[in-house]
Amino acid sequence: MLQDTTTIRYYQRLTDALVEQWNRGYRFDELRLYVDGYLAALRHTDAVEPYWINRLEEEVIRYLYDSSNFETLQPQPQPDYRQY
Repeated sequence: MLQDTTTIRYYQRLTDALVEQWNRGYRFDELRLYVDGYLAALRHTDAVEPYWINRLEEEVIRYLYDSSNFETLQPQPQPDYRQY
């Protein structure tokens, strides 16, 4: 569980971006590349301590591979009430 407030904000931004990209048609391989790039940028800028970046990576990977986070809701068919 993440406890650093800055890391939690990065987690929320990253997971929101993953869902948004999933809804735009990107799939797991592309999302994984996005996560890798995001984490590399955090490491490069020293925005967060390396320990918290590793914890963030673990949590985001767990989120990414949980299929319930990326389920597409199927619209319910509308019944046709017209009388013929």
